[in-house]
Order: sequence, then C-alpha cells, then structure tokens
Amino acid sequence: MEIVREISQLRAGLDAARAQGKTIGLVPTMGALHDGHLSLVAKARQECDVVVVSVFVNPTQFNDPKDLQSYPRTEQADCELLQAAGVDFAFVPSVAEMYPEPDTRVFDLGPVAEVMEGAMRPGHFNGVAQVVSKLFAITQPDRAYFGEKDFQQIAVIRRMVELEGFNLEIVPCPIMRHADGLAMSSRNVRLTHEQRAVAPAIHRALAASVEYAKSHTPAETIAHVVDEINSQPFMQVEYYQIVDGKTLQPITAWAETSEPVGCVTVFCGDVRLIDNIKY
Repeated sequence: MEIVREISQLRAGLDAARAQGKTIGLVPTMGALHDGHLSLVAKARQECDVVVVSVFVNPTQFNDPKDLQSYPRTEQADCELLQAAGVDFAFVPSVAEMYPEPDTRVFDLGPVAEVMEGAMRPGHFNGVAQVVSKLFAITQPDRAYFGEKDFQQIAVIRRMVELEGFNLEIVPCPIMRHADGLAMSSRNVRLTHEQRAVAPAIHRALAASVEYAKSHTPAETIAHVVDEINSQPFMQVEYYQIVDGKTLQPITAWAETSEPVGCVTVFCGDVRLIDNIKY
C-alpha cells in the first residue's frame, strides 16, 4: 500500500492504473476507521482493480468548531488497518493540500439537503459536497462507496454528482452494527462506559417500531420511538423523521411512499449519534 499525501502523486499513480485499463474504487472516510469502513473497503476490493481510501477530517463540513476539534484522529492505526485490508492507495492529505485557498463554491443541493441534518447543521452538506467533489475530481473513480448509516448524505452526494456531471457509480453499503445493535461510528469511542451501555437502545427502539408502525400512523410511530429513546438515561432525541427514501421529504401517511425510512439523531451525553431504519 502506498500512503500518499499529495494530489499530484495520487493522480500520477491512478493515471498509470487507468492506462492499463484498471477500474478504480474510492472509499472516502474521515479516519478513525472501524469495521463499518472496512466493509466498504471489502466491497470496493471485490468490485474494483484499484482501491483508494481517503483519510481526511474535512473542516468545511463541521458547523461546530468543538465537534471538529474533538473528532477522533488515529492516522497510524487507520493506515495499518487499510494495509491489512489490501488497499492500494491511502490518500492522507493535509488541509492545506485539499484547500490551498478557501473553497467558496455553493452547491444547489435542493430539498434533499434542506431537511434533517441539513436543517440542524447549516452548511454541513455544502461542505460534504465540496470535499467529495474534490475527491471525485482527483481520483476519477469508476465507483465510490458510502455507508447507509449516513442515509441522507448518500442522497446529497447523488445530487452533487448530477450537478457536477461526474461519470461514476455511487454504491450504498449496509449499516454495520456491533453485536448489541449499535451502529458502528467513529464517534462511539467518545462514549463513556455508562453511555456505551445504553446507546444500543437507539437501534432497539427503531427495530421494534417496524412492528408498531403496522397499526399506527407515521406521526404515532415517531412519538413512540422518541418516547422510547428519551426514557433512557443520557439520551435526548434531536429529531426523528419518517421520510420518503428517495426525496427525503417527511411523510404523513404510509401510502405516500413505497420506501419509508426513519432517520434519527440522538445525543447520548454530548455525543451525537445517527441511525436509520427502513419500514
């Protein structure tokens, strides 16, 4: 595995691979890697000749400076995991390399970026679109792999691809969970022992609501899930919305969509956790 810090060096390596007719798979990450990320790498390894994993904590997608500062950074451990997973290029750029000057681009991401995370974290998705569009332009991948834990992010990235005219396939991959159901996340390491013990209640409430939803409206199901999660110590739901899986707009009746998805954000202590479930 090559650890590459400069865009020019990565481009040269990938141009050589492309000249040999090889396909390129990209897994964009912010590091602090876990088995969820490695499942994306495994899928890319299975489907592509050359696998690139970016490890970059992107400052433009954080609207809270404290969140950016506390985001875990474990570069050496990340590179060891990527090496073991058979990655060809680990792209580990500095902020100055990615943003030699401020990125002032504003993307017209439309309704998919205006609800849920978009409403709670102004500017977040524009920052995601900035960095992912840069990574796509640098690597020109055939396929890019994203975890469905960030369900809304995938919809936003699809919209950005449409706007920018990138020619690639976005490959969504299933949420990876710990044995107790908690969705794998780099933020989980910030949970105290007591918080980590109650955090699986998020997925338990979501999973149980699938049966509940069969005899209740979306609004009743939302209230039920929120009450369940908020009844746990340390837990406070920021939002729970049931939306159309394609448009991400909230639904008021199950008949409004063939793909209802429930998306939740919960503060467990001061750690912000997200999860979702398909109904």
